[in-house]
Amino acid sequence: MILEGRILSPQGFVRGRLHFSERILAVEEAPVEGPYILPGFLDLHVHGGLGADAMEGKEAVLRMARFHLQHGTTGLLPTTVTAPPEAIEKALRGIAEAMAECEALLGAHLEGPFLSPKRLGAQPPFPQKPDPAWMEDLLARAPVRVVTLAPELPGALELVRLLAGRGVRVQLGHTAAGYEEALHALEAGAQGFTHLFNAMTPLHHRAPGVAGLALERGLWAELIPDGLHVHPAALRLALKSVPGLYLVTDAVAAAGMPEGLY
Repeated sequence: MILEGRILSPQGFVRGRLHFSERILAVEEAPVEGPYILPGFLDLHVHGGLGADAMEGKEAVLRMARFHLQHGTTGLLPTTVTAPPEAIEKALRGIAEAMAECEALLGAHLEGPFLSPKRLGAQPPFPQKPDPAWMEDLLARAPVRVVTLAPELPGALELVRLLAGRGVRVQLGHTAAGYEEALHALEAGAQGFTHLFNAMTPLHHRAPGVAGLALERGLWAELIPDGLHVHPAALRLALKSVPGLYLVTDAVAAAGMPEGLY
């Protein structure tokens, strides 16, 4: 098969023809017109879309996945919010059921509920203290790939060690931690940072905060690149500082809906 257009290459976009079968066979540069040709997007932090929310069960998860597939996202992590335990358990059950029918669903991202009450942002007001026994139960309900937590909470470091031992990526976010508290979490096995710069202690030259730690030592960090959550200059700084910086939508159910009140 052959596709013509602007092909993403290690050197940037080039005009040409992409020859492929099950794998790419060749790229032939040529002065052709056509669409952009690039791998599907991965969105590792997405709450919903087209009126569907990841907290609402299997059918809603499938609906949001179909919506994002239409916009080029071929792999995503449906993301939960801070909510009562039964609501989170229902959400994970729905994600697991939907995964059996949709290969684009790569697992679950638990954003909370182990978050700082001081840095909830747009999260519902249901933060909870880290609970290893309950986390074990949640891990049994669905393939949890990422957990966002606040490292300053009592018991958080124990939870970080548990999750890291299970191969779950722990990200620091929605946190009022200082630099040293967050550093202890990295030493315990945390690897990433959730929506860098947002809902975390900011960088100051005398108190680097969680944002400063991410820029200094972060292996992974997600960032919302809509131009509203983060200034373009801060995005460029993050690109220079974090080897594994990746972009997320953090989209909610209203994404893709007509203008209105939701």
